[in-house]
Amino acid sequence: MSSDVRARPQADPRPSPSYAQRPGPVEERATPRRDLAVTIGLFAALVSALLPVLPVVRPGGWMLGAIALAGLILAAGYLARRRRIPAVGVSLIEAALWVMFLTGVFLNTTAILWVIPTLDTFAAVPALVDRAVIEIANGSAPLDVSPSLSIMIVGAMGLLAIIVDHVVLTARMPLLASVGIIAVSLIPSIAVPGDLDVMAFVLLAASILFLIRAETSSRVPPLARAVERSAGVPATAIGIGAVAVIVALVATPLLPAPIPRTGAGVGNGPGIDASLQLGDDLRRPIEIEVMRVRTSGSDAPYLRATTLSRFDGAVWEPDRVRTVPLERNGDLGALEIDDDVRLVESTTTVDVVNLASIWAPIPYPAVSVTGLQGGWVAVPYNRTVVSQAGTAQGQQYEVDSVTPRPTLEQIRATTADSDEMREELTALPEDLPPIIAQLAAEKTAGAESDYDALIALQRWFRGSDFRYSLSAPVEEGFDGSGAEAVASFLEVKEGYCIHFASAFALMARSLGMPTRIVVGYLPGIPTAERIDDETVYSVPSSLLHAWPEVHFQGIGWVGFEPTNGLGSPTSFLPASVAPGQIGNPGETDPQPTASPSANPTGGPLDTEDPRAGETAGDAVRMVNPLPTLGAVLAILLLLGVPALVREVRRRQLATAAENGDSAAAWLTVQDAAIDVGIPVPAHESPRVFAARLVADHSAPASELGVLVRAIERASYASSAVAGYWHGNDVADAAAAVRAELMRTAPPARRVLAVIAPRSLIIRPGSVYAGGAGARVRAR
Repeated sequence: MSSDVRARPQADPRPSPSYAQRPGPVEERATPRRDLAVTIGLFAALVSALLPVLPVVRPGGWMLGAIALAGLILAAGYLARRRRIPAVGVSLIEAALWVMFLTGVFLNTTAILWVIPTLDTFAAVPALVDRAVIEIANGSAPLDVSPSLSIMIVGAMGLLAIIVDHVVLTARMPLLASVGIIAVSLIPSIAVPGDLDVMAFVLLAASILFLIRAETSSRVPPLARAVERSAGVPATAIGIGAVAVIVALVATPLLPAPIPRTGAGVGNGPGIDASLQLGDDLRRPIEIEVMRVRTSGSDAPYLRATTLSRFDGAVWEPDRVRTVPLERNGDLGALEIDDDVRLVESTTTVDVVNLASIWAPIPYPAVSVTGLQGGWVAVPYNRTVVSQAGTAQGQQYEVDSVTPRPTLEQIRATTADSDEMREELTALPEDLPPIIAQLAAEKTAGAESDYDALIALQRWFRGSDFRYSLSAPVEEGFDGSGAEAVASFLEVKEGYCIHFASAFALMARSLGMPTRIVVGYLPGIPTAERIDDETVYSVPSSLLHAWPEVHFQGIGWVGFEPTNGLGSPTSFLPASVAPGQIGNPGETDPQPTASPSANPTGGPLDTEDPRAGETAGDAVRMVNPLPTLGAVLAILLLLGVPALVREVRRRQLATAAENGDSAAAWLTVQDAAIDVGIPVPAHESPRVFAARLVADHSAPASELGVLVRAIERASYASSAVAGYWHGNDVADAAAAVRAELMRTAPPARRVLAVIAPRSLIIRPGSVYAGGAGARVRAR
């Protein structure tokens, strides 16, 4: 190379600018108009990120408050910057506005002039946050709007607006802010999985791309913008958006679908959906073990999580009843059972392996639950236990239960009367489809007792006319427990446990009997393991189940099993053949229980039932490999996106350089330097920067000499001849310099330069390009 690059740089009264600099300021200050465009883009991105919250929380004033607060904060930041207020001052102004807004809207009763917080104002915040956390953990989507939930959402939105405003408009890192906004928008989708909202995704993607483009344009000087246009930066942005759309629409369905956690709270593992949307759970290809159970009884019991008594015509809702602290001895209270009804005691040990549920599954009727750790309360109304904070994950507890064993004569002699029961247990919607009551009356005609009528219904549902099916409900357009879905089920006669349980409960109510639906698990599958001479049963996630119960005076709630092909139908033996003596508690009883039994008495399970013919090992170990492979593929695609975008950009610059664009060739060298960790400061002229590359990084001197002369000519020559050089010369020189920088870089730097190129987010001459501490070494 000629001595002009090798020689020691001399003080130059007219410093040579880089490709991005004409003589003058190192970097042009962003104009108010461009800052306004960035602020608008940021506001659009925040509003788009708020849309996924709508399926989780019912729409209300919180949404208007969140949008208003974000807009006020961004507007305040924009106006403060117009007044040349320092960055710290801008953030303090935004924080003060955030506090005053939340105080004025939610906590004005304890504030001075309604907006200035006091000590009492700050003292009230922790209680509101704790209440919001409990509502989120214990509620089911969509959550009802409450002041505590509203202040949490609005406050979080305002805090996010302050953070991203600082990151984008002060730190000038729009890509980092975009990643944060996208991450926040994904949280509701993870909590309540569902189909991809294409419109929300498109709005978020468009606003993110607009934000990045607007922010980049606001701080890049004119010549650099011309270079980027010639190098195809808009095409690069479009490429990023295209790859994101492909990943979202193609790779996302391949990922293992998370199990809905409506009411599941926080923690690992599947949850229990108390809204009776169990079809999605049952259709999932991946099956995991959720519990291991052993019992002193003769058979593994059904395990209930909660009960649903209120029906509004569309959905069954969990009971909203009084809870009491769970005593140290776990006492749930005595049973109100007639004295002449025989009781059978049993003890069940439950080991929760992988279940994120606020309910602890227990047998019915439990009289005591011991061993639960944390804040648990009892629900006397349905004899269940629920966590005030946390889940059943990892819990091991022991349940004592006392099960009524009436004889056939005893249960026929009593009635399923509703005189002393809650009104919601017999309530029916006014628009109940006629087919439900008509079939109930038809199928129970001639029954001599309430029990006989219910047995007739159970026998009809478990007959050959009905078929257990996980696909028919979806194909026929119904997949719920509402009255219309039940009517469709009774016509099609194909469905799964939700349809059988809902139809049975509504038909029994049409006959005047109090009913409710239980959500829980079928009895587990026996394994070869034994502990304390008790068989250990494995409960996989596919055994999530629902069944109906009917209340009988003097006996209590009696479970029935109408689902064809699952469990065992409820039945009672006459006194002449019933084992044991009446009134002898503690005797083991091999006869079918008053709740649905684990022993099948009908035909084999339906061939479409995923639980048919499985052993315990099958239930736990059979895993569909496709979701895992899909997850790996999606991760690889995501990891490859930066490398793909960087290669597209490199080729665009190379094409521009081959056409004689010396600025594009010089940008190729600067990007390569940034990728391998070489500082590219704004204060260095191309000649000084080239000398440092030759001295410190063994870059080829002759090729750099070609590039330096070309970029200096582009910067200083007249407009007629400034921009271009001999295309092959500058293109080949840039490629040679880039290859040598990659070759001499440490191995770890080379790998990062390929899979995570820094030049995608760091521009030459910016503070993040390492300019402040660059050491200029001349020879």
